Amino acid sequence: MKVLPRSFYARNTVNVAKDLLGKTLVRKIGSKIISGTITETEAYRYKDDPASHAFRGLTGRNKVMFGEVGIAYVYFTYGMHYCVNAVARSKTYDAGAVLIRSIKPDQGINEMVKNRKIDSIANLTNGPAKLTQAMQITKMQYGEDLAKLSSLFITEGIKTSKILSSPRIGIKNGIDKLWNFKIEI
Repeated sequence: MKVLPRSFYARNTVNVAKDLLGKTLVRKIGSKIISGTITETEAYRYKDDPASHAFRGLTGRNKVMFGEVGIAYVYFTYGMHYCVNAVARSKTYDAGAVLIRSIKPDQGINEMVKNRKIDSIANLTNGPAKLTQAMQITKMQYGEDLAKLSSLFITEGIKTSKILSSPRIGIKNGIDKLWNFKIEI
C-alpha cells in the first residue's frame, strides 16, 4: 500500500477531486482493515464557491480546510450523519476540500455490513453518510493525516478512464459548477 503523498493534495481542488477517483480509502480500527475504491467525489473551494463550508470564512468547524493539505475534514450533518473530506487546494486558494461521496467496498466487507446493519452490498457505501457509517468514520477522525499510515488514509488505486461530471448533489448555491465526479467500476 503506497499512501498518497501530501503533494498530491497541494493542487487545484477540482483536479484532486478527479484524481482521487480509483484511489483506495483505508480505515484501520485496531488490527482490522476496512477499505474501498473511491468512485465518487465532489470539489469544494473557497471564495469562488458559495456551496463550500469555507465560503464565509474560518470557523471552528471548517478550520482544517484552511490548514495543511492531506488532512481529513470530517463534519456532522443533518444532526445524524458524518461526511469525510480530504483537504486539498493549490496555493491560489486559502481553503478547499474534496468530499468523498462513494466507494466500492474492497476489504472488510463483513465489518461494513455489520456497521451499517443492512444486507444489501449494492447500497452499502453508495453515499457519503453510508460510507462513513460502514467505515466507522466519526469526528474522532477530524484532522487525521491522510498522507500517513494512520487510522484513516488514502493509497494508490486503480487507473481510471471515463470520468463523469455533473452538478454537486444536495446544494442550493454553486449549482453551475460541474464538480461532482464519478467512475463506474
